[in-house]
Amino acid sequence: MTLEELEARIALRATASPEESYTAKLISRGMNKTAQKLGEEATEAVIAAVTGDRAELVKESADVLFHLLVVLNAAGIPLGDVMAELDARTAQSGLAEKASRSDKK
Repeated sequence: MTLEELEARIALRATASPEESYTAKLISRGMNKTAQKLGEEATEAVIAAVTGDRAELVKESADVLFHLLVVLNAAGIPLGDVMAELDARTAQSGLAEKASRSDKK
């Protein structure tokens, strides 16, 4: 499965009834709850990474990607916008890009 395929599946499920779709139910709870769930999954991925639990890290990484795409869907942000941002960042080194962002804050 590609991220684009997952994005399309999430978009389809987001239009379903919240009684029939976890995705729709999560989005219906609002951005705060949707983003909170992403944060929980990210924390679980971090814990799996630092404990060296490879199998759990794979599972939690899948959860992070799924929930990130749900948040993007709820915010009306296409995955393509995120990918374009990543693509734009490849024009310079990661350290130079990060330095340019911190100057703006």
